Amino acid sequence: MGNADGDGRVLDPVCGMRIAPATARGGAFEHRGTTYHFCSPGCREAFAADPDGWLARGPKGMPKAQPASITLGRSHKAAAPASGTGPPQHQHGAANAAAAPPIGGDPALPIYTCPMHPEVRQRGPGECPICGMALEPEAISLETPENVELRDMTRRFWIAAALSAPLLAMAMGEMLGAPWAHMLSVRTSSLLQLALATPVCTWAAWPFYVRFAASIRHRSPNMFTLIGLGVFVAYAYSVLATLVPAIFPPSFVTSMGTVAVYFEAAAVIVTLVLLGQVLELRARDRTGSAIRALLALAPETARRLRDDGGEEDVPLGHVHVGDRLRVRPGERIPVDGEVVDGASSVDESMVTGEPMPVRKQRGDRVVGATINGTGTLVMRAEHVGADTLLARIVNMVAQAQRSRAPIQRLADTVSGWFVPVVVAVAAVTFVIWSVVGPPPRTAHGLVNAIAVLIIACPCALGLATPMSVMVAMGRAAGAGVLFRNAEAIERIERVDTLVVDKTGTLTHGKPELGAVSWTDGFDEGSILTLAASLERGSEHPLASAVVAGAEARGIALETPLDFESVTGLGVRGRVSNRRVAIGNLAFMQREQIDAAPLQRRAETLQSEGHTVMYVGVDDAAAGLLGVTDPIKRTAPDAIRALRGAGVRVVMLTGDSAVTARIVARRLGIDEVIADVRPDEKLEAIARLQREGRIVAMAGDGINDAPALAKADVGIAMGTGTDVAMQSAAVTLVKGDLGGIVRARRLSRATMANIRQNLWFAFGYNALGVPVAAGVFYPVFGLLLSPMIAAAAMSFSSVSVIANALRLRRVEL
Repeated sequence: MGNADGDGRVLDPVCGMRIAPATARGGAFEHRGTTYHFCSPGCREAFAADPDGWLARGPKGMPKAQPASITLGRSHKAAAPASGTGPPQHQHGAANAAAAPPIGGDPALPIYTCPMHPEVRQRGPGECPICGMALEPEAISLETPENVELRDMTRRFWIAAALSAPLLAMAMGEMLGAPWAHMLSVRTSSLLQLALATPVCTWAAWPFYVRFAASIRHRSPNMFTLIGLGVFVAYAYSVLATLVPAIFPPSFVTSMGTVAVYFEAAAVIVTLVLLGQVLELRARDRTGSAIRALLALAPETARRLRDDGGEEDVPLGHVHVGDRLRVRPGERIPVDGEVVDGASSVDESMVTGEPMPVRKQRGDRVVGATINGTGTLVMRAEHVGADTLLARIVNMVAQAQRSRAPIQRLADTVSGWFVPVVVAVAAVTFVIWSVVGPPPRTAHGLVNAIAVLIIACPCALGLATPMSVMVAMGRAAGAGVLFRNAEAIERIERVDTLVVDKTGTLTHGKPELGAVSWTDGFDEGSILTLAASLERGSEHPLASAVVAGAEARGIALETPLDFESVTGLGVRGRVSNRRVAIGNLAFMQREQIDAAPLQRRAETLQSEGHTVMYVGVDDAAAGLLGVTDPIKRTAPDAIRALRGAGVRVVMLTGDSAVTARIVARRLGIDEVIADVRPDEKLEAIARLQREGRIVAMAGDGINDAPALAKADVGIAMGTGTDVAMQSAAVTLVKGDLGGIVRARRLSRATMANIRQNLWFAFGYNALGVPVAAGVFYPVFGLLLSPMIAAAAMSFSSVSVIANALRLRRVEL
């Protein structure tokens, strides 16, 4: 056996695990006269696909590329090369996602994809040839990759800003007649502006030129086509005007004897666009961090029971289907499986969003990464690696974020025809003036062609959407609404269906003491004194609610004696020398306490959505405690306003149908989908979208993250989890559903403002193109110099900014 070591065990050539040949779960494979043994069928299949490749690399020499995979373990992370020629992707102990199509390039580099155009895939970072966006890694793992592009764009932005600020001050000083403007001669000022603008318009703007060239090469005009063209033309024209002003005819010479330059316009465009790129890259980087936080919920190790009765801690990646695992109190359950021994309460809020722990005993299913309570469980692993629910949630979040069709901004739509038309007009202008124009023909042709390009320069176009979005986001933040990007503002205007989670969204998500009942001989104060004093010894959320409720009522609590917790049933002990028991009906029966006098009241409370606890004192029924998750104060008005606006409201919750319908009835919600898991929430969103609905989803938990990412607009409660907020396009800071009403009103105002801005951006410039081309010269002798073109360009920018600032006064 070529892979044996000194103690008789052998090394799995794929993952490097040491195993006994007699108990190798993956069987054996013979290659060139040598037999190799494997820990799992997955390792054997990977080796069989390329034996020589695995033997050459060894388990520790495998490439790091993991396309379309979810890495869960922090150790034993084995992955085959992602190229079409290597062995299939493998993750120890589980089948991974479908292999990616063959892609050329260095197999050691990970695959990157465009978040808006997932069909674009390549090895290593780069830009999307369709939209110009930066590509992002397709694989998701716990390791935090260095964001080289964010670092590069940030450096370019700060240098560009530092150089553009004095450049803008000089140019504006000349226009406004500021005192410092006359300290330098016009010639010296132009040369200084050239020196300041050159690094900005060459080195800092280089990524935009690359994307501009790609848009031309791929015949896909976009914002970078206009930005690259505008910056280059404004800068190149200004360089010529500074260094060789003699090529320009006298009509373009100012009263100072020089030709006007436009360095500040080119530099400011570059700086603003770089700022937008930095903000975008940071937002996407935070999304990746949230997904990695999800992955980190899985424990690093699991305690496996051996066949000989012993126990061992093994890396999570070494857990196989069928393994028996011990889960001790307070630990996270390592993988999905079934309880085979023991009983405990498990906090499944990560999956269901519900704050109440769920009792688990033999035969019940448990979910990986959920938290075990005070009992000990022995479970059998059924889903491991990429097959666990946590891994599927991560995969669904990542895939849903990439599956959304991009919202094509109006500016990009117009750019599809505007850019070619402008370039064609400039070219025709140059040719006609060079052939039939007055002398000097070539100079007139060049200057008029440049005038056409400058008047079409996208200064205002670059500001039209960002200015409105920036002002709108500031206005929204003041109203407790955070938009992630312009797409979120655009989409929420068109939403016709709102899907809401219950716990944490419609309700507070934290149990509170809602009702207290008592029998003869007791009152509210005495019942709460005894019950809350005893519950001080418990860490159960229901106990915390009782204690908090008593303290809020000013009741002084005592120290319990002989406290005992009975898992899944209740607690008992002594308070003020009285025997007190608190729990469910089964616990009362076990304690031989007759709870019949309280059962009718208990049924009434349960029908109202309370979780009921019986209180027994000195072996007799004494009272009831009703704990509930109260509806948020603002929820009824918000739901009423949304329905009045024609929005269909659907409740989608992992809670029971009985509780969900009680809450829905109070809020006037007609449609309820209950008892659903995260993947079922995702499918419910997809079903509504297939019906032609524009769907917004409001939620707050990890279990809501896939649905938030899948929805046309994901809306997260600011009081919820970071993962939910990073999966959503909109965050309501105070967790107030009234924020959705305000967001829709602001969206309508913002989109109207953007459309007005685009009219300003295109209207002034498009009207000036025929004049710049010299159409009216034969009749009126009218030419539009680049100075006038720049003035029109600046006026459109001022109009855009002034119009966008009106959004600060929008009534929400």
